[in-house]
Amino acid sequence: MRLLLAFTLLITSVLSPAIAAPKADLWPFWQQSNETNPTTIDHSRWQQTLDTYLVELPQQTLFRYNAISENDKWELNRYIRDLAAIDPRQYAKPEQFAYWVNLYNALTVQLILNNYPVKSITKLGGFFSFGPWDEELITIAGKTLSLNDIEHRILRPIWQDARIHYAVNCASLGCPDLQPTAFTAKNNEALLEQAASRFINSPKGVELYGNNVRLSSIYDWYGSDFGTQSELQQHLNQYRKEQPVQLSSVSYDYNWSLNEAK
Repeated sequence: MRLLLAFTLLITSVLSPAIAAPKADLWPFWQQSNETNPTTIDHSRWQQTLDTYLVELPQQTLFRYNAISENDKWELNRYIRDLAAIDPRQYAKPEQFAYWVNLYNALTVQLILNNYPVKSITKLGGFFSFGPWDEELITIAGKTLSLNDIEHRILRPIWQDARIHYAVNCASLGCPDLQPTAFTAKNNEALLEQAASRFINSPKGVELYGNNVRLSSIYDWYGSDFGTQSELQQHLNQYRKEQPVQLSSVSYDYNWSLNEAK
């Protein structure tokens, strides 16, 4: 009985969504860039996927996973293969940023499509895993990477911009929206601002209940990226279009259901 209880507690702790999120941990290999390189990376195939299968609702974007054709799935896979053949270190930093964000989002969509139908991305991965984020998915410049590598070892530590959390999408209803426009070196800043505003002004980002504030769990999991409570409050109110928030009484919530358009 004791062994069964210990095993149950182990399973519960491993699979619980309350597990602390990974810390930003720089992978120095990816720090290199070539700021004199004017070349751009083509994201038109990803844009075509978004144009065809992303549904934009007033406060949520949804993806039509059940509708994608075999040809368009092949085009998405080809886009990811093309990105894998690129060494992003040879490009300027803005080009790199768009590369990594689009790659992360495209890989996430690919994961869902490869395992569809599925109710939540958290159902993917091994038995002892909460989701697929540590799975090695792609090899770039001779290095094999997971989604966690891209987000927590490249994007967060190199760019040190909390708005990254509004740009990468985890295929869940609680996540900041998958943006309908592919990131590029020219639109990075505008899309980050747009994504931040959209999330913070949606119920899944910030919701008021009298004097109480319900925030997305993102602000709990990645609190170090948003700073002190005062700094987080200032960040949120920078984008709030309605009543400013006072973070005196805060709770957190997150919806892991698939961001699927029925």
